[in-house]
Amino acid sequence: MKYPKIPLAQSLIAICKAKGLKHIVISPGSRNAPLTIGFASNPYFTCYSIADERCAAFFALGIAQQLEEPVAVVCTSGSAVLNYYPAVAEAFYSQIPLVIISADRPHDKIDIGDGQTIRQENVFSNHIISSTNLTEEVSDENDIAIQNALHLADSEKGPVHINVPFEEPLYETVDALSVETKWISFDDEIKRNFQLENQFINQWKNSKKKLILIGENKPSVIQNEILEQLAADASVVVMTEKTSNLYHSKFVSNIDTIITPFTDAEFSFFQPDILITFGGMVVSKRIKAFLRKYKPAAHWHIDERRAYDTYGCLTQHFKTKPDAFFEQLLENYTNTISEYDLKMQEIISLRRVRTAEYLKNIPFSDFKVFDSISKKLPHNIQLQISNSSAIRYLQLVDVDPSITVFCNRGTSGIDGSTSTAIGAARVQEKPTFFITGDISFFYDSNALWNNYIPKNFKIILINNGGGGIFRILPGHEENNVFTTFFETSHRLNAKYLAAMFHFNYHWVDNEVDLEKTWSLFMHSNDQPSLLEINTPEKLNNKILLDYFKYLK
Repeated sequence: MKYPKIPLAQSLIAICKAKGLKHIVISPGSRNAPLTIGFASNPYFTCYSIADERCAAFFALGIAQQLEEPVAVVCTSGSAVLNYYPAVAEAFYSQIPLVIISADRPHDKIDIGDGQTIRQENVFSNHIISSTNLTEEVSDENDIAIQNALHLADSEKGPVHINVPFEEPLYETVDALSVETKWISFDDEIKRNFQLENQFINQWKNSKKKLILIGENKPSVIQNEILEQLAADASVVVMTEKTSNLYHSKFVSNIDTIITPFTDAEFSFFQPDILITFGGMVVSKRIKAFLRKYKPAAHWHIDERRAYDTYGCLTQHFKTKPDAFFEQLLENYTNTISEYDLKMQEIISLRRVRTAEYLKNIPFSDFKVFDSISKKLPHNIQLQISNSSAIRYLQLVDVDPSITVFCNRGTSGIDGSTSTAIGAARVQEKPTFFITGDISFFYDSNALWNNYIPKNFKIILINNGGGGIFRILPGHEENNVFTTFFETSHRLNAKYLAAMFHFNYHWVDNEVDLEKTWSLFMHSNDQPSLLEINTPEKLNNKILLDYFKYLK
């Protein structure tokens, strides 16, 4: 087996292997040649070659998202490392363990006019768990720093940066290791047994209006028995989003549909005594506006690491897992007499009837397409979805509980959604479907420049000719400034992209053709498939806004 001749590269690779860092996403370059040779020549590592560093980082993020373990990206020096930043920020806010390994010039070559050289040290300082800047020589300090960075990525669930300076020659190899690593052990802090104090249990028992709002979660983060207890409590309303990956027939799974038509009296009635939150970022702007105006007396957040004061009323951060918290909260608990959930169930029933009426009569549009697709999606798949309009429309429709839903909600950016979906599909046994808007898709089109796309990977592209979400936001005016600089109106389609990257391609622009084409799209598994659905650019916003008016 070949090893890089440079001892520093040998040390880093040996430590990565010993610490179980298995998946390595490499972008081509010269300065990172010692690392590329070392990782790619060792059968322990699963290596991927992704040319575009921004795509590479999101591809790695998708793998780490699914495996819930550190995944590394490796790049050359200079501007290459800067292209990792969007994925680094996403990993930081979504608590995903991403390891950035950037090759660098030696310290004495920085800021003297050498090519492909920038100030790489601490370049991610605002959005990183740990920045490690190695020295060129092999040392115990380097070994310890590398091990500490990998440990933090795994234990703190976030991105870390290891910056590695190399001097030429870069491509020389040897047949045996020449380094001895300084190993250290990490004594993880002894986890104290979580104990919920009686004052909180009593506060829960005495409250007649308890709202539980669940953000982005991996599947199965909480026992079904606990969900059933919460659903049976008349004083509890549970609100989820599609990315919560938690379902119950009594839970509010389409928040905007429920609360947007509220009267002032209804907002006042549903103002909670206690708000309990857990999970990641919440999509709904309306629930945020509601809770910021009608603040609960107490807001408890459950998370082992962080608690954001999203609603301006955070009173307690419980550093534990949801299961541990609710097991103690609900032990020997008798349900409280209340009309809180009864009133919510009445509203849910009413909204279902009105929504069905509305959808039956609207023309082909984004909303109609999402409703149709949500009913057609196979069970037991992984659904990745892009940001902006796509994730918001998904909140309005029903998705089968067997479907797991993922979206880059850490920073909510449109960049990298396709790359993330492909990375996730690569390590997921379930078939992966990806629903995306046109701006997000074309923005990340280099994601398709990828040799690791499973044959059963399917993209559903909703193309409405621009950034449709800007037509929904306040301040929309139909003029040249809006269409050019906000909506970025276009007439692009994905036909030739699909051909270039060897995707089966299907195109529809009406409901009849969607019905006819769906079966063909579903059964095209000899190579990845892309279904492009064109919807009317200037009709979608009116249909959506009229929907909320109709609900009233």
